[in-house]
Amino acid sequence: MTKEELIAKMAASAGITKVAAGTALEALTGAVTSSLKKGKRVSLVNFGTFTISKRKARMGRNPRTGESLRIPAAKVPKFSAGKELRSAVK
Repeated sequence: MTKEELIAKMAASAGITKVAAGTALEALTGAVTSSLKKGKRVSLVNFGTFTISKRKARMGRNPRTGESLRIPAAKVPKFSAGKELRSAVK
């Protein structure tokens, strides 16, 4: 499903315009992003939880040249599905 398809589905389900649904989706993604930037977790009951995970620095290889290179440490977003979502997709 693309972003446009999601917006259309949200608009039809909620009985609102596509513009309003797009604004709501942007507000949701913006709020999740800003909370994760601050290091906070975002928990949506019965849907899932967004958190930040830390990846250690490690050595990797360039597949084209075979040359070893250092991959720096990074913070990455992580999503854990809630119980209701997991059971719905089984």
